[in-house]
Amino acid sequence: MNRVNRFDVISIFPEYLDPLKLSLIGKAQSAGLIEIAVHDLRDQTSDVHGSVDDTPYGGGAGMVMSPEPWGRAIDQVAGSAPELHHELIVLTPAGEKLTQELAQELTNSEHLIFVCGRYEGIDIRVSEFYATANNFKVREISIGDYVLGGGEVATLVIMEAIIRLLPGVIGNPDSLSEESHSIASENGALLEYPNYTKPQEWRGMRVPDVLLSGNHAEIAKWRLEQAHIRTKKLEN
Repeated sequence: MNRVNRFDVISIFPEYLDPLKLSLIGKAQSAGLIEIAVHDLRDQTSDVHGSVDDTPYGGGAGMVMSPEPWGRAIDQVAGSAPELHHELIVLTPAGEKLTQELAQELTNSEHLIFVCGRYEGIDIRVSEFYATANNFKVREISIGDYVLGGGEVATLVIMEAIIRLLPGVIGNPDSLSEESHSIASENGALLEYPNYTKPQEWRGMRVPDVLLSGNHAEIAKWRLEQAHIRTKKLEN
């Protein structure tokens, strides 16, 4: 039996992560393929207001998330599974770009802890501390060259990209090898070819004859050609 991958998410808006209960990810949890827990950062604050941020040293606009509640939250999550190797995923525009290759790499992780920053980000000492902590690895990841209000949306994107690749999550695993960024070619991965379903004609547009031919060799050739065309068009 495949080992269970564990995911923990820390946020000041835990309800933002409710979509993790739905669709493939929800089914994967019910089937015992993965474990997901969402934690409220404010539970680790020590004042009546549940403060998680403060003004930045050196001045400047915005607020910076304080290291104290983050340290307590991460320690608690990691301490609940001391036997696992922990990878701390920090969502930041300054991180490495999410790719299909990176998502595939992260499927091998025992325990991913996502920290969802807000405002002007998290005090950098949090990342620096855990980068040198025993049994920890810190990875800064970005989902694109733009800025969001917080790390929750990026976390949902990254988790779905990872979880759908885990054994048993997708009903037909062959479909993973025929989707965008997974179709192999001598020049790298390609985008997926266009797909059609019934009816054969819709609003004057017909399904290509080759897909109705039953000739699997010709269909495969057409699909590969279309994948190349789509990929080249995007690159241009």
